[in-house]
Amino acid sequence: MCQYSSEDGFASNWHLVHLGSRAVGGAAQVTVEMTAVSPEGRITPYCLGIWKDEHIPKLSEIAHFIEAQGAVPAIQIAHAGRKASCRRPGEGGTFLPESDGGWLPVAPSPIPFRPADGIPRELTGDEIGGIIDAFAAAARRAVKAGFKLIEIHGAHGYLLNEFMTPLANQRTDQYGGSFENRIRLTLETIRAIRSVIPAEMPLSMKISAVDWADGGWTIDDSVVLAKEAKNAGVDLIVCSSGNVVAHQKLEFTPGFQVPFADQVKRRAAIPTGAVGLITQPSQANEIIQSEKADLIVMAREFLRNPYFPLHAAKSLGAKVPFPRQYTPAYV
Repeated sequence: MCQYSSEDGFASNWHLVHLGSRAVGGAAQVTVEMTAVSPEGRITPYCLGIWKDEHIPKLSEIAHFIEAQGAVPAIQIAHAGRKASCRRPGEGGTFLPESDGGWLPVAPSPIPFRPADGIPRELTGDEIGGIIDAFAAAARRAVKAGFKLIEIHGAHGYLLNEFMTPLANQRTDQYGGSFENRIRLTLETIRAIRSVIPAEMPLSMKISAVDWADGGWTIDDSVVLAKEAKNAGVDLIVCSSGNVVAHQKLEFTPGFQVPFADQVKRRAAIPTGAVGLITQPSQANEIIQSEKADLIVMAREFLRNPYFPLHAAKSLGAKVPFPRQYTPAYV
C-alpha cells in the first residue's frame, strides 16, 4: 500500500524497513507499492517513482533484501491518470492545484473523478504512445533493480482503468468507443512490457473487476479482458474492484471480491489473485483449497501485522521457515 513517504520518487530507509519486515515475517511475495512511471503519474508529490535510472539503487537494495529472506521481490507500476496531483490521505486527499505544488492531471477524457477536482487534460495520440514507452522503461528499470515479478496496475480508477471503463472514457479515436478500443492501451502496454523483460519473468495485472456503478465495467468485461491480457503476455490477474467513479455503490464485507477472482479464473482460464477484507488464516486457506483463486494478496492486514504468515502457519498447524535470529520465539 502507498506510503506517501518519497521525495522526487525516491525510495528511502522507511521503504526498506517497511517492506523488509514483511519478508522477514514470512510473506511468499512482497510487492513494492504503486510506483509511478512518470512524475505526472503520481497520486501525490510524495509517491514512489521509477521514471529515472537514479531511482534504481535504493529499489535494488530493497529487492535484494526481500529476496534474501526467501520472498519474491515484486513491484507494481502505474500511472494515476486523473487521480493524480492530490494531497496525502492524512491531509484530506483532496485535489492539489498547481498553485500549491500540484500539476495538471491527464486522462482519456476531460472528466474529473470528483466535481471538486481539477478537470484533467485529454491525452493526445502521441502522448498515449509516450505513456506506453514510460511503462516499458519502468519495467526495464525494475528488472535491472532485481525484481522478479512486475505487476501492472490496471485498477482503482488509475489511467489504464480509466481508458477501459465507459464511465471515464468518452474518446472517439482508436482508444475510445468500443470495448476493443477501450482496452487497446492496456493491451499495448502489456505487449510493450513483455517485450523488454525476460521471457521467463512472470507478469501480473491488477484489475477492477466491476465498477459498482450503472453503465460501467462488468465482470463479463473482465473475463474478456483477462483472455486478451493472457494472450498479450499476462500470467496472473489480481481481481479487485471499484474506485473508478466517486458515486460507486457497494458494501464492504469479508471476502466480497473473491467471487470475481473465482469467475475470472474459471472463465478465462488464467491464474488469479484474491483480495478484499481477507484477514483470517482459515479464510485465506479456504479460498485456496476450494480453488477460488491461486494466490491471496493482502494489504491492510499486513500493515497491522507484518508477521501474519508466521502466525497463520502456527494456527493452521503448518511448519514454515522463520529467521534464525528469531529462534528463541519459535523453539
